Amino acid sequence: MDSQGEQDGRAGGRYRREDVARAAGVKVRNLRYYQERGLLPPPRREGRVAWYSDDHLTRLRLINDLLGRGYTVNGISELLDAWERGGGLSQLLGLERAMTRDWVQEVPVTMTLAELRALFGPTATAEDTRRAAELGYVRIDGDRVTHLSGRLLEATLTLVRQGVPLAEILDAADFVQTQAAALADRFVGLFRRHVIGPDGLERLSAGQLDHVSEAVFALRPVAGEVVASEFARAMERRVAAEVAELLRAEQ
Repeated sequence: MDSQGEQDGRAGGRYRREDVARAAGVKVRNLRYYQERGLLPPPRREGRVAWYSDDHLTRLRLINDLLGRGYTVNGISELLDAWERGGGLSQLLGLERAMTRDWVQEVPVTMTLAELRALFGPTATAEDTRRAAELGYVRIDGDRVTHLSGRLLEATLTLVRQGVPLAEILDAADFVQTQAAALADRFVGLFRRHVIGPDGLERLSAGQLDHVSEAVFALRPVAGEVVASEFARAMERRVAAEVAELLRAEQ
């Protein structure tokens, strides 16, 4: 589905059943089951259309996360009940929103496959497109393709226009993704150990959840700033060494 299709399915925090399930990473049939078990409030109905909200999406993600960590449906129900009785559920859901949203702020770009080929010229191949999709940069829907980041698309085009083969750019992107995942694991591990603590979120009071939420807002930009600064410093050193090597070669 392209970006226009997504906008048709959800707008202003309102989601149709299929869209909220997709965004939460759950099966559509699970929504009714969660509602029947009291894990998920019913949607708001307008005629025959059921509309789900951002709060539904947040709770679905929380349920999905707890299931992935080994909780049973009954255990999740008891946990949510305990949080609700203790007044901590709203803080927990707010924390989930603060921790998981707004990390990626990209504008997708949708075009036809023919337009994409015209952008990259005759050197780009169908294998390049397939690999870009495999790496998660593009989504293909019939004859239309959506690049999920306008900024990365422009950066890739700049490199291609300077003569760098697209296949080698994708090799570099694969490497960068691996390194970025390792960095993310390191930062998340630090936050988990030193901010949340060994007991996880389940045993935290409402006040402690508020503290964690504040820490998320304070620390969110730190990871990106550290990586950008260190990469700039590394590039400065590496380019200086390369220029010195080129000058020595000319002597």
